[in-house]
Amino acid sequence: MSQISITLLRLGFLILLWALVLSAIGVLRSDLYGTRVTSRGKGMARRGRGASRADKMASPSRSSTGVRTGGMKASESTTAHLAVTAGPLKGTTIPLGSAPVLIGRAATCTVVIEDDYCSSRHCRVYPDNGQWMIEDLGSTNGTFLDNQRVDDAVPFRKGDRLSLGATAIELRS
Repeated sequence: MSQISITLLRLGFLILLWALVLSAIGVLRSDLYGTRVTSRGKGMARRGRGASRADKMASPSRSSTGVRTGGMKASESTTAHLAVTAGPLKGTTIPLGSAPVLIGRAATCTVVIEDDYCSSRHCRVYPDNGQWMIEDLGSTNGTFLDNQRVDDAVPFRKGDRLSLGATAIELRS
């Protein structure tokens, strides 16, 4: 082998070694300092993390007469909301409209929960034929509705307690 090819191999190996060191430092930094939280709305009042997007996404659409439109019955949809009763977002309420509510750790979720036992896209609450449904989205640690594991979409009735990680959410009217 020529001297130049040996020098290029050494240089390539050195670059690869530095890439490995820098990626290890990046992993350690994210473990120590956590993920970066970006703001999702400007000028909106917040009550807990994730409430502004939940308010924006779940706000009901109204017709010119002021009646809510969508697939829900007026008595079901006008007053339903999710109330966080335990966990990092305790005290937060999320009004429910015709749009589904996505719960998880990802920044794209409607309700963002900073919990190691919660998946990035953990579960969703959505309206279906006049009732609310809860569906697990393949979470690692599972979604529990009144201490029963949710595998398929199941009805989510008022007063039911949804548990995911250290967070408990209740459907209220």
